[in-house]
Amino acid sequence: MDIAQIKTFIAVADTGSFVSAAEKVFVTQSTVSIRIKNLEDQLGTYLFDRSKQGAKLTIAGKQFFKHALALAKLWDEARLSVGIADKMEALLRIGGQVSLWDGFLLKLLPWMRIHAPEIAIRTEMGYSPDLMQKLTEGSLDIAIMYRPQHRTGFKIKQIFEEEIVLVTSLEEDNNIFEHDYIFVNWGPEFISDHALNFPDIQTPRVSLDLGTLGIEYLLVSPSSGYFPKRIAQPLIKEKKLKLVEWAPKFNYPAYLVYADDIEADLMNVILNGIKFLKKASF
Repeated sequence: MDIAQIKTFIAVADTGSFVSAAEKVFVTQSTVSIRIKNLEDQLGTYLFDRSKQGAKLTIAGKQFFKHALALAKLWDEARLSVGIADKMEALLRIGGQVSLWDGFLLKLLPWMRIHAPEIAIRTEMGYSPDLMQKLTEGSLDIAIMYRPQHRTGFKIKQIFEEEIVLVTSLEEDNNIFEHDYIFVNWGPEFISDHALNFPDIQTPRVSLDLGTLGIEYLLVSPSSGYFPKRIAQPLIKEKKLKLVEWAPKFNYPAYLVYADDIEADLMNVILNGIKFLKKASF
């Protein structure tokens, strides 16, 4: 058993697909298949049920998954302590909702490099359920998300209110849904609220899973879509986009979730950074 097998197994479990896992760990699909087969041979059991729909964890696979996360965490910590012990003192693993990275959480990284240069940082994107799962399993130390779940051993702190609004690059905004409306996936919370407010909307011609990068589409092609207001506001001021005033707005409090056992001094640096970024972003 080697760490490449372990991380490949975790990638398949997370994505539910050998193809998607190959993209995530930057190898070919055949390499993923070989690694999983070797791992199963070593453990003496099947870890995935394969089908045309993808790969689903078996009962044994679910049992092994928590051990795989622990092994990957142990490896990261060991590599950190051995490889960069002269420069770094600890590893901080930060997770964030897709929409919260661009324009906010990404700015926390240079803050940390300045105010806590001895801390190595690893980042991940995801949605609230996945982020909470990884926090609970110990593969993340802190995460910022819309709808956290209360778990023993973790603290939850609201940091700001996110507002997702409809913006357009069309000259007229009265028939938006008939003229190249794009749907951007902001996570399960937004998908549910969007369906509730627009039950009769037809499947959009374009659906994007690119987060705020999708706003570039509006700038090159007359169209409309929902985006965080803090990201769209500069473009609205520049008159490159217009806020659709009559459309419903979706508000989601953003929360910081972190483990109780994080060192207090490090947590204070993170909280001060978030406070500074909040003032700069809103």
